[in-house]
Amino acid sequence: MKKIYFLLIALTGLFLFQSCSHTETYAEKKEKETSAINQYIADKNIQVISEEQFKAQGYTTDVSKNQYVLMNSSGVYMQIINKGCGTPIKNNETRTVLARFDEYNLLNNPDTMQLSNNVLVYSAIVDKMTVINKSGTNTAIFTNGESIMVRAYGTTAVPEGWIVPLSFVNIGRPTEESQEPAHVKIIVPSDKGQYYATLYTYPCLYNLYLMEGK
Repeated sequence: MKKIYFLLIALTGLFLFQSCSHTETYAEKKEKETSAINQYIADKNIQVISEEQFKAQGYTTDVSKNQYVLMNSSGVYMQIINKGCGTPIKNNETRTVLARFDEYNLLNNPDTMQLSNNVLVYSAIVDKMTVINKSGTNTAIFTNGESIMVRAYGTTAVPEGWIVPLSFVNIGRPTEESQEPAHVKIIVPSDKGQYYATLYTYPCLYNLYLMEGK
């Protein structure tokens, strides 16, 4: 089952590679990527808000209005569904963060899951990250060999898009029924995405759950 799942990932990358014209420029690929993001936003009736409005709303997005904030410096669109229990990652603090995720390729099959550790076959595997906040700036690497992202894309580098929500959510471990992990959705452009996304210039949507690990 696992071999079949990762074969699908490989074939997805191969399809993307073969489908691109050999004469297609990077600028043309980026234009297609932007069009795919804009089409997804239109199709899903997403209300894009500014960082100024996001701040005015207490660094929250109104899920009832399907709001996403556009982070100008990264080009990432972010919806905070649940800020989570626990505490934010503080300045000069190192935290272990566990992630469960679903990944969708917005250029190829926006409604078909491309990769996930949030399915039964991988229920025992949670992608673990070491997150370091240095003077207010977060960096992160995957630290467990069982990481689905590492196994799929061959690098311990955490996509930059994944790091964006870490400045706005709480990281903790739910101990009561009323507590939940942080839950966000992010639209990540290729230059802030995983290895294949960067290589083949396609944006991804992530449904991402974040909690404290050990």
